Amino acid sequence: MRIRPLVVSTLALSLLAFAQRRDDKLRKELSDPFGKWLTEDVAYIISDEERRAWKLLATADEREQFIEQFWLRRDPTPDTVENEFKEEHYRRIGYANERFASGVPGWKTDRGRIYITFGPPDEIESHPSGGSYQRPPEEGGGVTSTYPFELWRYRWIEDIGTDIVIEFVDPTMTGEYRRTIDPSEKNALLHVPGASQPQNRMTGTARMNPFDRLEQSANLDRPRRVKFTDLQASVDSVIKFNVLPMQAQADFFPLTESSVMTHITVQLENKDLQFQAKDGQQKAVVRLYGRIATMTRRVANVFEDTVTADSPAGLSIYQKAVPLAPGQYRLNLVLQDAVGGAMNNYELALHVPRFETGVLSASSLILADLISRTPARSIGAGAFVIGGTKVRPRLSRSFRRDETMGIFLQVYNFTGGSIDYEIATYGSGEKALAFSEDVSARQVTIERLLPLADLKPGRYTLKMKITDRAGNQTLTPTATFNVI
Repeated sequence: MRIRPLVVSTLALSLLAFAQRRDDKLRKELSDPFGKWLTEDVAYIISDEERRAWKLLATADEREQFIEQFWLRRDPTPDTVENEFKEEHYRRIGYANERFASGVPGWKTDRGRIYITFGPPDEIESHPSGGSYQRPPEEGGGVTSTYPFELWRYRWIEDIGTDIVIEFVDPTMTGEYRRTIDPSEKNALLHVPGASQPQNRMTGTARMNPFDRLEQSANLDRPRRVKFTDLQASVDSVIKFNVLPMQAQADFFPLTESSVMTHITVQLENKDLQFQAKDGQQKAVVRLYGRIATMTRRVANVFEDTVTADSPAGLSIYQKAVPLAPGQYRLNLVLQDAVGGAMNNYELALHVPRFETGVLSASSLILADLISRTPARSIGAGAFVIGGTKVRPRLSRSFRRDETMGIFLQVYNFTGGSIDYEIATYGSGEKALAFSEDVSARQVTIERLLPLADLKPGRYTLKMKITDRAGNQTLTPTATFNVI
């Protein structure tokens, strides 16, 4: 009688532990939405170089950009909406899951891997029940009994060769076929005393010697190289092809319900440019080409310009304002140093937000090294001008202690409330500065210059909390910056 409660308690604890593990696993999957893409969707076709580059990515935008480039490099018809390679790849995954599942999803099986990587074989010799089998001469001849097995023949596989035969055996009789390089593995009588065995299994005229089989198996497991080398864009343009160092960002400010002004800012460090003496002065010139396209590759805007610098010290900043409809775009920037020839092909995903009427919303939060009022005749015109204010972003978000850091943000559909500011040490969360203000205006433009002399060198997080009391809505824009 005393044992029963203990059994019930133990069972309850086991169920609780199981539920906890399940919930932890679910939370982990939800926290990394890109993990499944890497470990399942493209597990067999992603190259080692691409996998290494993926591990260096830090943000969701970078991963989305990487995935888009991954499929584009493999698209046989890049000028069309369809990506036939991608569509065929996912068709193969679906087929493998339907036909080869055996206690595990079909894509995880050996047959699934080969099918997904190389497509359907040109010929399949199937022995689903095993049984009596006449061995060919290269396997030693004679008759034996086998486990279920299949032979897949490919006439040609690029980078591997011609007349490729791949063997799968199901020694457990459960439907789980394993790839093998040993023809004798399917022999169900191999370890049965007195059973007929091939007389020349080791010395006969083998179709392939063991070393060739081992090499072929290794080649089958190697990710296929990208076929369309003319489309071999950067795996990650920021990390690998940043020959001419640069930074770029996009900030968004609504014009109408269906149009958003997108400010594209490019920053270069003059020390990275090649200067040339001209008319008694040192000058550097960078040619810039930009193209904005939709996800279906329809070009939405193209612009060209030059950026000049008169001194190797300091920064060169360029900005282009383009009206765009809400949606997803791809921005390509190509920059070339006219003197030194260094180039950068930079790609940035543009997620142009939709600003809805009556809903509390905010523009991009800009950290700037310059915020000043513009003359009346210049309102809304020129680089870095937003409404009646000139705002020059500091893309590096690094400020010296003797500088002031500008904060620029527009808030829409605000009916009155408060705005809280907090600057905290990045990581530890230790507060370095905090203050708040009450605001009653319906549309608010925040233009603040914060002195940084009291902050120690390090990395900080700016947190804002915008509370609309009447509408019972809040916004929490944040940004990180460095004090040097």
